[in-house]
Amino acid sequence: MTSTVDGPAGVAGRVAVITGASRGLGAGLAARWAQAGLRLGLAARTEPAAPDGAESVTASVDVTDAEAVELFCAAVAARFGRIDLWVNNAGLLEPIAPLRDADPAALRANIEVNVLGVLFGSASFARHVRSREGGGVLVNITSGAATSPYAGWSAYCGSKAAVDQITRVVAQEEIEAGLRAYAVGPGIVDTAMQELIRATPEERFPAVERFRGIARDGAFNSPAWVADHILGLLAYPPTDFDLVVLRVPDQPRG
Repeated sequence: MTSTVDGPAGVAGRVAVITGASRGLGAGLAARWAQAGLRLGLAARTEPAAPDGAESVTASVDVTDAEAVELFCAAVAARFGRIDLWVNNAGLLEPIAPLRDADPAALRANIEVNVLGVLFGSASFARHVRSREGGGVLVNITSGAATSPYAGWSAYCGSKAAVDQITRVVAQEEIEAGLRAYAVGPGIVDTAMQELIRATPEERFPAVERFRGIARDGAFNSPAWVADHILGLLAYPPTDFDLVVLRVPDQPRG
């Protein structure tokens, strides 16, 4: 079952880690959460810039390197004492092409970042939560592509389906430790990934016109809207295993 998340909570002083934080949704989450007074651990392949005024730990981290992810987790915990919220946001869309034409190296990179990156980040956070008192919230960024097949997105659709199921398993494994795990679909946010989609020829991605239409209509969720709904999970009830995969509702227009 898929549900929606709703509402930010009072979170000043909490500590959040975001992977893929150098641009797009990750950078938008960081900016919004800095305004809300969170302390931040920000990681990406290119070291992210900390939002103005935010207490932050930033680092260049390859999420496909389990040791590097673990060291970053330890660095953030050492600086701030604990981590309350961990968001596995780093992800790749490409290759965009029929599977028969897709570059094998690009397929491998997609699965390594989108699946191994989530596995390694989730594992590090689970160990951290078990190392201290109190619970924590794990958010793995998913997509409607996890359940809706799109021609040209074989790796992306498959990797996001894996993210959903990984999150369901972690939710069961870690609930006794107080870790609540969610796969959150942010809706369509106008990022560089969306620009890439819209620039793709129809022969490689037959559904491209749908995304071009969304851009013409401006029917996007803003990063701030998504950020506020993810923050609401810090006050969400204990995990119901039917409510692990969540979708941020569409942002009202006007």
